This record gives sequence, structure tokens and C-alpha cells, in this order.
Amino acid sequence: MTTNALANQIGNRNFLSPTGFKFTLAKYPKVPFFSNSARIPELNLSTLIQPDYLNDIPQPGNKMTFGDFNLRFLVDESMENYMIIHNWLTALGGSGSLQEYATLTTDKDGTKDDKRAYSDGTLRVLNSNYKDTALVRFQDLFPVSITSLEFDSTVTDIQYFTAEAVFKYTIYDILGTDGKPLYPFTST
Repeated sequence: MTTNALANQIGNRNFLSPTGFKFTLAKYPKVPFFSNSARIPELNLSTLIQPDYLNDIPQPGNKMTFGDFNLRFLVDESMENYMIIHNWLTALGGSGSLQEYATLTTDKDGTKDDKRAYSDGTLRVLNSNYKDTALVRFQDLFPVSITSLEFDSTVTDIQYFTAEAVFKYTIYDILGTDGKPLYPFTST
């Protein structure tokens, strides 16, 4: 049997750059405008243990766990992007008032829908020419934390504030620019 040596090689030999990304948040487009760090979350598969008289044998499990989605962004001078996440969190957590949650989950025509508490988001992975190469689509994002902002009048060099928001979500998919799975699973 002859094999083509080129068929076993990667076609694009450019490396993925950590600076090539853009994040969009459907419900709150102002939040990620100054985003400077995002991470595709880890993905973990549970394992089952098959008992054996000599060794326990690990087997693939049937439950996936997704890591948190972290987004770091520069805080604008009026704190608008920071306060959007802050207010979203307080409305979800009920630390403000019940009216905040009601406002969060009610649309303009007065229809209440708890799904409005979530937002979808897309992390666009860019190639070396800053063109989309993959889309990481998150479903039902919601914030679970945002970092503090520490003011200090003794600093001598101004470093502008960055905040990190941590999000939970239902699932994420990595897609090609055509919206189809990027390198779909195939059996060999």
C-alpha cells in the first residue's frame, strides 16, 4: 500500500497568534470593545473505572464539563463596560432589587422571558492576516464574577484599569467561518 507523504502533513504552516482574536457579546456589544484577553475554555471528559483483578482500567466516561469563559478588558473612563457586567451580575444575584431582575428578563413590549438573562457570544479566531479562521460560539453566557478595581494615589506610572469577567454558559462549539464544524470528527 502506498501512502502520500503530503497527505499526512498540515496544509497551513502558519502558527496561530495569541493576539488574533475578537469577541462579540450579542446582548451587550459595548462590553468587549476594549477586550484584550480571552481564552477558549478547557474541556474535560469524565472517566469511568473498570475494575480488574490486577489494575483498575480507566475508560472514557459520558459526561463533559466545560471550563469557565474568562474575558479581560480595558475599563473605559466612564466605566460603562464595567458597569454593564456589574449590573448584570447584581440583577442575576438579586442583590439589588427584584425589579432589576424583572427589567433584565423583560423585553420592550413587556413580555417576560427568563432566557433574556443570558447572552450568546462569539470569539472570532483570526489568522495572520486578521481574517476570521474559526468561530467559537457560546450559548447562554451569564457572568458569575467580575474583578475589583483598586484605586491607588501612590502609583507613579499610570496603568489603565483592566477587569476580568468570568462567565458560565451552556455549551460552546468551534466552527469554521461557514458556520459548520471546524474539522468535523471522522473515523479513521
